[in-house]
Order: sequence, then C-alpha cells, then structure tokens
Amino acid sequence: MGCRDVHAATVLAFLSGTASVAGLLAAVLLPNWRQMRLYTFNKNERNVTVYTGLWIKCARFDGSRDCVIYDPQWYTAVDQLDLRVLQFALPLSMLTAVSALFLCLIGMCNTAFVSTVPNIKLAKCLVNSAGCHLVAGLLFLLACAICLTPSIWVIFYNNYMNRKYEPVFSFDISVFIAIASAGGLFFTSILLFLWYCACKSLPSPFWQPLYSHAPSMHSYASQPYSARSRLSAIEIDIPVVTHAS
Repeated sequence: MGCRDVHAATVLAFLSGTASVAGLLAAVLLPNWRQMRLYTFNKNERNVTVYTGLWIKCARFDGSRDCVIYDPQWYTAVDQLDLRVLQFALPLSMLTAVSALFLCLIGMCNTAFVSTVPNIKLAKCLVNSAGCHLVAGLLFLLACAICLTPSIWVIFYNNYMNRKYEPVFSFDISVFIAIASAGGLFFTSILLFLWYCACKSLPSPFWQPLYSHAPSMHSYASQPYSARSRLSAIEIDIPVVTHAS
C-alpha cells in the first residue's frame, strides 16, 4: 500500500491514541489515586480505608463496597499538592490528545479520499496530510509529557507524606492507568513519526505535503527565456514579404 493511501501505521496510531485517551478519562474519573488506611485496635470495629480521587473522596470499611463517607465536593478542598496539579494536568493532556486525534483523522481522510494529483489553483489550499500526521505526533508527545510528569510525581509525593505524617498512605490503581496511558500516547507519537520518516521524500521541506508540488504544473508552466533563446531559427516566426504578381 502506498504512502499516499491509508497506511496501517496511521490506523494503528489512531486506535492507540483513542485507547490512551479512554485510559486517561478512566484515570480522571476513578477515585483511586491515593489510599489512606486507618487501623483500629478495637476488635469490635473494622479498619477503614479512605480512597482519594481528583474529584471525590470515599471512606469504606474493610469488606464493604459502600461508602460510609462520600464527599462529592472534594475537588474544591483538595489539600494535597500532587492531586491539585493533576486536576489541571490530566484534562489538559486529554484536550491535547483529542486535538491530535482530530488532526490524525483529517490526515487519514485526506489520504484516502483525495486525489494524489491536486488541482493547480487549489494546490496551496489543500490539506497537508503529512503535515497533519507530523503535528499530531508532536501533540501526542506533548500530551504524554503533561500526563506522565505529575503521575510519576504522585509516587514520590506519597513517600513524602508517609515520612511527614504516618506510613498509612499508598498510591492506587489510577496512577498505573495514567502512566500506561502516557506510554500509549508516546507509542502513538512514535508510530506517526516513523510513518512520516518512511513516507516523506527527503529533498522537499519537512513541512510540505508528500508531493512537493502539483505534478500537472510542469506540463503547463512556461519555459524560461534561456530555453526559448536556444530554439533554432526555423522555429522562430519570421515575417515573409510576398510580391504581388
């Protein structure tokens, strides 16, 4: 399959990017970023685990699925710096990744349904499919950095809280989901970069489409003066004077 067609790498990149965005959405919504386990020495009572998310907080007894204490307004009173940063970083990462998916989809539709020989008059206005994939790869890489950095910081900040207070804190499954989603975004950007490097012709600038110019332009372009000056005298129009008989 040619590079101007829908390549398998771009389809795989789009699917990988979609799965990564879905993982980020799950990590944002789940109340499982940090656990705080509270032990009791009373045999008649059960231990309590407090599940802290970015937006809600839930306290449960051991062996129970129901929240004894449910705080839906937790997002307004977050007192942990790493979670406060994640409240801004993860939605921004999702917005960046969705923009990259939109660009990737535009590039795929353009390569699939648009002719490889563009109209001369519209050549400057056509969608640059190669440029769409290149910018999408950069946006996926940016989204990965925005998501990965604060997600890893949660692990170190959790150790800091255990040293400052008591060793009752532990990071939960949302941290792993966010890191895995960041890895998926990085994999998606690498796929798009590999497709671009494999399919892009080297002589033309990196920001131009797969074709550096419209192929039909050569047939209609006027020849330079130097080429016309080398024409033989037979091809030059010479006025001929005829005498009337």
